[in-house]
Amino acid sequence: MSGTLVNFSFLTFIIASFVYAANNFVKREKLGKALGYAGSLSLLAGLVMMTAAILIRWRLANRPPFSNMYESLILFAWAIPLIYLILEFAYRIRVAGAIASILAVIAIAAASFFDNTIEALVPALQSNWLLYHVLTCFVGYAAFAISAAASVVYLILIASGRAPKAAGAASPTEAVRVLQSFNYEAVRFGFLFLGIGIITGAVWANEAWGTYWSWDPKETWSLITWIIYAIMIHFKYVSGRFGIKDINFFNAVCSILGFLAVVFTYFGVNFLLSGLHSYA
Repeated sequence: MSGTLVNFSFLTFIIASFVYAANNFVKREKLGKALGYAGSLSLLAGLVMMTAAILIRWRLANRPPFSNMYESLILFAWAIPLIYLILEFAYRIRVAGAIASILAVIAIAAASFFDNTIEALVPALQSNWLLYHVLTCFVGYAAFAISAAASVVYLILIASGRAPKAAGAASPTEAVRVLQSFNYEAVRFGFLFLGIGIITGAVWANEAWGTYWSWDPKETWSLITWIIYAIMIHFKYVSGRFGIKDINFFNAVCSILGFLAVVFTYFGVNFLLSGLHSYA
């Protein structure tokens, strides 16, 4: 049942990506609004099904289903539409919806390459900290994914000098301005949750291994990722002192680089580097 719901979510997210994309290019205002609402509802429907799938697997496993690559990718595919819809509701702009939906599709597609068998937790993972640490980290990762999506759209709009009318803004200038805020708020949201994830991970590490920090590759790259976004947030306020003329372009580039660091922290460390987190 859980797998079936994931498959339906996959299809729903694909539909959402096409509807959102169409919404960005139609010229008729009423049709654009209708497509925008349809995209949001499609993404919400997929999110509801993903939530149900995770809860069903949680009950079957009798533990939080966040212990391996398959389960973590499903969690990532759940968190992306959740964070995006929150930001979409707050900013009333849907221009990044297509990319957000595609990211969720990619996460589910990647999960299909891994074994979905429910297995017992290894001793180090048998802790309540599993829920707090993994959930906060992946909420942060999802926010960074949304930020990167907004940054890509922002750079495209800057390069083209125009914005689709259906994006939820009155003009290209307004669309760019809203995307700047959208990007920055997503980063602040992700920065907070990744910070909490690092702290809960340190506490858990001390409980499991007797040390808060061991410079394990996953820990090190999580810190590198956190620092990249810390620099972005810091330079938002002090850019003038360093001669950065276009802070929004700088933020967009930092956001994309930061998400690449997230991807390496998530995938690269697991497959290329060995450490205490290798069982993940």
